[in-house]
Amino acid sequence: MMANKKPFTSAIIGTLVALSIIALVLSLVKVEDVTLPPTVKYGMVFDAGSSHTSLFVYEWDSDKENDTGVVSQTLSCDVQGPGISSYAYDPPRAGDSLRECLDKALKVVPAAKQRDVPAYLGATAGMRLLREQNSSVADQVLAEVTKTMQEYPVDFKGARILTGEEEGAYGWITINYLLDSFTKFSPKAHTWLRPEVANIFGALDLGGASTQISFMPKGSVLNQNEASKFTLYGYNYNIYTHSYLCYGQNEMLKRLAKELIAASAPSTRVYHPCYPKGYNETVRLSAFRASPCTDRSDARLPVGDSTVTLEGRGNASGCLAAVRELFNFSACGQSRDCTFDGVYQPPLRGQFIAFSAFYYNFKFLNLTEGQPLATAREAIEQLCTRSWEDLSSSYPKEDPKRLPKYCANANYILTLLLDAYKFNETSWKNIFFQMKAGSADVGWTLGYMLNLTNMIPAEAPTRVKGHMPSLWAAAITFIILTLVLGLTALLLLLWV
Repeated sequence: MMANKKPFTSAIIGTLVALSIIALVLSLVKVEDVTLPPTVKYGMVFDAGSSHTSLFVYEWDSDKENDTGVVSQTLSCDVQGPGISSYAYDPPRAGDSLRECLDKALKVVPAAKQRDVPAYLGATAGMRLLREQNSSVADQVLAEVTKTMQEYPVDFKGARILTGEEEGAYGWITINYLLDSFTKFSPKAHTWLRPEVANIFGALDLGGASTQISFMPKGSVLNQNEASKFTLYGYNYNIYTHSYLCYGQNEMLKRLAKELIAASAPSTRVYHPCYPKGYNETVRLSAFRASPCTDRSDARLPVGDSTVTLEGRGNASGCLAAVRELFNFSACGQSRDCTFDGVYQPPLRGQFIAFSAFYYNFKFLNLTEGQPLATAREAIEQLCTRSWEDLSSSYPKEDPKRLPKYCANANYILTLLLDAYKFNETSWKNIFFQMKAGSADVGWTLGYMLNLTNMIPAEAPTRVKGHMPSLWAAAITFIILTLVLGLTALLLLLWV
């Protein structure tokens, strides 16, 4: 009996030695940041603007949802046809118009992940105007859009009309998120750092029916109607944002034409200083009565549904003067902190990204590379004096409906930025005209999705600590092999 106990004791000692080695190995396993294989997630947002609708599909690694600058744009798709507000008399077509882009989106999202994709539709100024005209029709258009979206295998979160201030604020979030203005992780310091507040960008957005300005003022006390408050990455942001309905470029052009016609009534041929010489456009008076922006009850317009021909004159100074008449600057009196129509605005601060129609008009004029204000003025004046024959032959690929309107649009942008928002010769250099930041389009859609998916946390991000998966795998393998060998040796000893 005593002879059999010796090998048994040796087996026990051997097992204890093996377990000691295992404990030593585990103690040497380095604790580092967890880097699990990431799972790619997707999200999609429809931007239902006044003149057109676009779909954006975004993707991000699930393990970095609360980091910054990790969302990339996978797809942008322009919906064929006008904005959904244009289907007021045929709402089902509003929903049907989205199908082509939805089909394209499903081709870039793996089938296994489609039902988990959060999908949103946000409507802006065009639908805001339609709601003012006929709220029940606006609701019907949104209902048809919802009906179409629910037919697709995505997690549809709803269609809604954004306020102008939401549109401006989400654009501001998008810009500063993409440009890493909110927070950055420092590998050297192993912590999250907040960039200087001075590096926060302002946002300038010009759409078809409205325009927005959003920025972080310096030490200004804003009331509830003027401020948008956010807590992002552990810091509070109090930004000024204001939206001007009816001051988008398409509604501006309608208002300008209406004022020129009203001033020349009852003439049916009216000189248009912003249109190129040799260009004529015939408009129906009923078009001005269809929008709240052109004052349907204006008694200066001729009665009935007659037509008026607008004759281009190519008058640069006359165009600028006519555009300025669309603003009520006198409502501000002597106040410095006022734009127009009596609207309060604190002093400008920092650098601004000007996107959407700001960018597209200045891109046509080759003015997006930081040219001085004097250069911009000269380029616009030269454009306005060119004849229609000259323009149409020089830009054969340009949309003939858009080409004659660049002069008016450019003068409008100058007036809006300089006279209304109060930029000057010095601060002009702080405006950057661009449509992309990194791989994503600049606009409100990304900020909207980030907010609704809670991908920007209110608290500062933290780094999760744990064992590296590769080291854990090696340790587990070692444990199993050691146990198997130990048990085998024990069984062999007992057998003998």
